[in-house]
Amino acid sequence: MKIIGRKTEQAELTRLYQSSQSEFVMVYGRRRVGKTHLVREHFKNRFDFYMTGIARGNRAEQLMNFRSTMLTYSEKIGQTTPANWFEAFSQLQQLLTLSQSKRKVVFLDELPWIDTPKSDFVRALELFWNAWASARTDILLITCGSAASWMVKNIAKNHGGLHNRLTYRMKISPFTLGECRLFLHEKGIRWENKMIAECYMVMGGIPYYLNLLEQGLSLAQNIDRLFFTEGALLEGEFENLYASLFNNSEEYIHIVNALSKKKVGFTRNDILQATKLSDGGSLTRRLEELEQCGFIRKYKTTGSVNYLYQLVDFFSLFYFTFLKGGDTYDSDNWMHLMGSPTYRTWTGLSFERLCMSHLTQIKKALGISGISTRTYSFYSHDAQIDMVIDRGDHLVNVCEMKFTDQPFTITKPYAERLRQKMYSLANALPKRRGIHLVMITTQGIHPNEHSINLVQNTLLLDDLFDG
Repeated sequence: MKIIGRKTEQAELTRLYQSSQSEFVMVYGRRRVGKTHLVREHFKNRFDFYMTGIARGNRAEQLMNFRSTMLTYSEKIGQTTPANWFEAFSQLQQLLTLSQSKRKVVFLDELPWIDTPKSDFVRALELFWNAWASARTDILLITCGSAASWMVKNIAKNHGGLHNRLTYRMKISPFTLGECRLFLHEKGIRWENKMIAECYMVMGGIPYYLNLLEQGLSLAQNIDRLFFTEGALLEGEFENLYASLFNNSEEYIHIVNALSKKKVGFTRNDILQATKLSDGGSLTRRLEELEQCGFIRKYKTTGSVNYLYQLVDFFSLFYFTFLKGGDTYDSDNWMHLMGSPTYRTWTGLSFERLCMSHLTQIKKALGISGISTRTYSFYSHDAQIDMVIDRGDHLVNVCEMKFTDQPFTITKPYAERLRQKMYSLANALPKRRGIHLVMITTQGIHPNEHSINLVQNTLLLDDLFDG
């Protein structure tokens, strides 16, 4: 399939290819997000050397994989398996020296898999870049990996020979809603925006999952087919996802499982109590790695001294809500769940996450893209606001998000709660600011005396598809 979206990333890859100096690029992002597809399709698989690591392979297997890959480029150089990674990169240097390409593109994929314990892979990569490639002007070295935490620690924040050697970092994020719609259209699937949004709340904007959707089936049929039928295509995907990214993945799953139980998230102490994990640097590292991989976010609320950690990965939230512990199969399971209290709670929470992940689109719809803003959450003893957009023009947008099948009606009790929220926020702000209430809904607002007196802006789900 052709590349969908990724216009900024493609422009950067073109710029890096046309650069007059050697470039060392790190491409990273969560598993299944389309990193490899982007690089391969952009360069039309025209590489001077392209190798991908073997999942759970040992050092000897990775080096044998290097040799077999080298043989596809040069039978002469790849006649023997290198004894170590220093010898392997020496062979790569020979290959590139003989290459007639004006710009020599090297793509090393899944580096975390290649770097097995005590393999010296990273040190050999350091020597290759520092002693040879960086001194030339014709090398484009692209490194890639799904274990974002490994990539950041060992490549981007390397304290050894690769310190400050990267020339460009490219994080590949999940698709936006608009990109998901383009992707589905390319597959011949033309659902209404609300159905696409619900699909996003199940899978996130992960191309691999979206590619498994079958044309001609409804969303409910597809969800049953992928998750709830015996032998479903994504059965076991949750465990495989975490195991592929983290050693001792069970401890990471304990953390996200705990976070799935509380909407606003937990403090570090809350996590310790909920998981019974030991305190210390290992917990800090696990939280950082989960954040770098996009599973959780770390944030502070107004007036709080402690950080909160919140689960923001759509697939994980869906798993803990509907799949964890399930061992019965029903061909119409999702259809039966729709409309249940659990379903309504999940859609409300997931829609809030959906809006938070589309802040750029919200600002555009409000006409404030060019205004400096600070976005945060506000919690007090009598108010909870998930999205506050504090604007440089001295206005504050309080965003309320509602996922409904019909236009949302603001009742008198709900209007009173909204006024209490804005009153509490106004008292907490350092100086008097204008506060505007923004309602973000799937089907709009039913106009009545409460909405007319309260709501300054109404955004629709369709606005989140713009851009």
